[in-house]
Amino acid sequence: MSGSYDEYAVADDTMDSFWEVGNYKRAVKRVDDGHRLCNDLMNCLGERSKIEKAYGDQLTAWSKRWRQLIEKGPQYGSVERAWLGVMTEAEKVSELHQDVKNNLLNEDIERVKNWQKEAYHKQIIGGFKEAKEADEGFKKAQKPWAKKLKEMETAKKSYHMACKEEKLAATREANGKTEASVTADQQKKLHEKVDKCKQDVHKAKEKYEKSLEELNKCTPQYMECMEQVFDQCQQHEVKRLTFLKEALLDIKRHLNLTENQSYANIYRELERTILAANTQEDLKWFSNNHGPGMHMNWPAFEEYNPEAAAAPPKKKKPDGAPPTPSTDHVAPPGDRSSVSSYDKNQAYSTEWSDDEQPTGFSANENGGNGNSFEEDSSTGKAVRVRALYDYDGQEQDELTFKAGDELTKTEDEDEQGWCRGRLDNGREGLYPANYVEPI
Repeated sequence: MSGSYDEYAVADDTMDSFWEVGNYKRAVKRVDDGHRLCNDLMNCLGERSKIEKAYGDQLTAWSKRWRQLIEKGPQYGSVERAWLGVMTEAEKVSELHQDVKNNLLNEDIERVKNWQKEAYHKQIIGGFKEAKEADEGFKKAQKPWAKKLKEMETAKKSYHMACKEEKLAATREANGKTEASVTADQQKKLHEKVDKCKQDVHKAKEKYEKSLEELNKCTPQYMECMEQVFDQCQQHEVKRLTFLKEALLDIKRHLNLTENQSYANIYRELERTILAANTQEDLKWFSNNHGPGMHMNWPAFEEYNPEAAAAPPKKKKPDGAPPTPSTDHVAPPGDRSSVSSYDKNQAYSTEWSDDEQPTGFSANENGGNGNSFEEDSSTGKAVRVRALYDYDGQEQDELTFKAGDELTKTEDEDEQGWCRGRLDNGREGLYPANYVEPI
């Protein structure tokens, strides 16, 4: 047999040789195995696509849930935006994994399916045309040699039987010479039997040697014909192996997100967002909105004013803007509950006496159980909105923005027509609901 595969495997002497009659079936079976392996590869990729989809869906659900919790939680300023950047990363990575799923299903599996259809042709009676052609080719190449082999095996068997008979006759003759009961006539017959057996052995040996010689003469032709058919099988197999290698490289390219420029951009953007977090700015914002930096109308002597006592002052309406709602926009007690130990919108009582102590805020208000960011059913969903008009906040708890600015609505409109929201710089406050529109 031409060619050597010693670098991959060493043939076991106990294995049936390819050259023995009928052992070409393994080469024929490889055609059927190739078709089945295409199915196995498609099933393998199908399962992987489901894993990619499930992972992407989980990332999206996780990001959506935690984005809402973070936006409603106590974290503020640039660090909050950095934290939300992790949620954005998850959403973008989820999209990439959905792309992986689509590539596996729409490109890789379809490519294997189309190649399989072109490489293997099913017959009406069953099996594949390629396997049938290989089987018929091997049978035709092996038939003459198999016939000679059968003749040789028959001659060998006859020769071995003749040798056995000769040995038996010689043993009987030797035993007859030592026994007094055997007559001279019987000894003569035993000797003649031995002579005849020797002649039979000689004839059987000549016939055996002749049949073996004829078999050896046709062996080269047999090997050549078998190798030709085997080479045809090899050509078909090399196409399958080459295709499989190329397909696996494409699969690797789809799976390896590190080679995707969009994947690298996601983490560069996340790093920029995190590095943009400014501790001092966040502390300053908190001080200005919830600390000593807040404006305070310190108590001062006021004359009695009947008109002021009768009605609260009206806010000045910006030019071209719709009327602003009532200024009485303080939420009633219990209107909203916190999603954390305290949240961005939590109101604190300003009433106190010498007999009362300030109420503390503990992370274990619920027995230490549950996520401090868990949502409350009474809290509205954060929604991005765009300003339709300029608005200049008239009170400390109101926002100021320009037409076209975008902000986040954190609470729905109340009965007086006010919404609570947060600017992109982190500042929170109230604004007229009719001054914005959803994005």
